[in-house]
Amino acid sequence: MTTHPHHLFLTTSTREPGIVGNTEWLARQAAAALPAGTAQTWLSLARMELPRFVDQRHTTGSYPAPEGDMKTLLDATLAADHIVFVAPVYWFSIPAPLKTYLDHWSAWMRIPGVPFKEQMARKSLQLVTTSGDRAKAQPMVDSVRLCAQFLDMHWGGALWGKGGPPGAVQADAEACQAAATFLIA
Repeated sequence: MTTHPHHLFLTTSTREPGIVGNTEWLARQAAAALPAGTAQTWLSLARMELPRFVDQRHTTGSYPAPEGDMKTLLDATLAADHIVFVAPVYWFSIPAPLKTYLDHWSAWMRIPGVPFKEQMARKSLQLVTTSGDRAKAQPMVDSVRLCAQFLDMHWGGALWGKGGPPGAVQADAEACQAAATFLIA
């Protein structure tokens, strides 16, 4: 039996619950092209309790093991082979829930007994995003790529589509076509 890698999709849109925005729609098109049997975990960061990050690197130097939704996120992050940020462009950057999640990576690197940085180096990171035009997405793409680089993760690139009101990306034939192969290794 062939085992397929595990993909963790972290949706970050702050749209009202129940509304599938352009970015998530595009990511789901890409996920649908994965081979049958590929493990997929989808978590909505905007629907989770993400505590404010408190930087203790230069005081206590370590962090306790997370609890609640943060434990769920750490466990899901470590269990995945491929992490896919599903993040629309908000003010030329990543949505606030994704920024909070990334801030907690600093803590996870400093939990005694958790080899976070070492395990992350064996994973890939990809981004699915939408915005009004591609140039406005570039600062966010660069930011996510640098996060992958910092942890020696494989950068799998970004899938961009033309966004706007819900459903707009469905008219972006180039993005829809690219989604069919974006996650295929």
